[in-house]
Amino acid sequence: MSGRYIEENVKRRLYAESMGRCMNPSCQRELFRENGDIIEKAHIDPYCETADNSFENLVLLCPSCHTDFDKNHAFTPEEVLGWKKIRREELERLFSKKYATFEDLKKAVTPLLLENKTIYENYYKKDNRKLWEKFEPTILANNRKLKMLFSANQDLIQRNQEKSYSNLAYIQTFMAHVDEFEATRSDEEKSREILFPAEINSMFGIAPVEESILPSTESLELLIERLKSQDKFESISMGIAHPFIQMNEDRKSIRVFLDDTPRLRQLYHDYKCFRGVTVRLESLNYALKYIRSRKVSYSFLSDSNVREIIIQDTKLIFVYEYCLSQADLMHLSPEENNIIVNLHNWNGEGCISKQAYELAECMNVRLLTMEAFYEYINSIK
Repeated sequence: MSGRYIEENVKRRLYAESMGRCMNPSCQRELFRENGDIIEKAHIDPYCETADNSFENLVLLCPSCHTDFDKNHAFTPEEVLGWKKIRREELERLFSKKYATFEDLKKAVTPLLLENKTIYENYYKKDNRKLWEKFEPTILANNRKLKMLFSANQDLIQRNQEKSYSNLAYIQTFMAHVDEFEATRSDEEKSREILFPAEINSMFGIAPVEESILPSTESLELLIERLKSQDKFESISMGIAHPFIQMNEDRKSIRVFLDDTPRLRQLYHDYKCFRGVTVRLESLNYALKYIRSRKVSYSFLSDSNVREIIIQDTKLIFVYEYCLSQADLMHLSPEENNIIVNLHNWNGEGCISKQAYELAECMNVRLLTMEAFYEYINSIK
């Protein structure tokens, strides 16, 4: 092995430190290029005198600055060592910025995540080792920037004490992934313990993930109201395998799937829409899917009230009660000829009380269990 062998983890820290540019603050030439990088590793104190291949004694330079330092003695070792401090301060100044909103943070984060995703999918997943090795330093530099952006703006990320419900937990996993990706990969061992959490790309609207639908219909309705107040809402599609809302974001029409949980959770956080659950959205979507499957047309009473639909001039109101009581029915105050469907059918016929049926008859309102709902939909011509 050559005496000038530099450990893999040292090289990776150098790539991250450089941010992809020559460390000379007066140069800052791009080092990572599509047709081949121009990275040169320079020893601050000569290797022939120190045999020091440590991170602290190495700096990434472009070929011109390396020549000026080593052969033309245009810079002193003290000056070059100072470049590391200058770059660190520059990195902190540019990427420790505190943003006012998640949307502002998103504008800084998205280009970095997109570049990383493109490199990963085109080279790593396609097993193009040569190009992956060539472009991996770009990911290292981007990861360092992302970690600083996330560290400075954690308060903008949705959080929950339960990690499985928390977007901040994914951010913290990502930061641990960055540290491992940068520091612990040796030449012999290429595997990692902490992988990039795909939920990060979901949160920033880059690529959706498929999880369970968040349960609160009320949260979704409030989000739609607030998007409408900002002229961002376009439409909602339910009763399908992957229901979604169509919205305008940065003058682009985008689709947010309701089972893209991290993305929707972040939107609920940004627009302050988290509400308790009275009607479970997944159960409502299932009922609407059943209606669609029978080729029955329906429309929502309004975009921001998806619990009430119209079928052939008849209003259906969906509720979710373990046992729909007389008091529940009085609270709903339905109009004559309305149909109320209880989506909660775990206890069969017992999901609607005898007293509720009696009151419904007096109010000229129809109450349906899920079994009765199926029969009603099938009866529509």
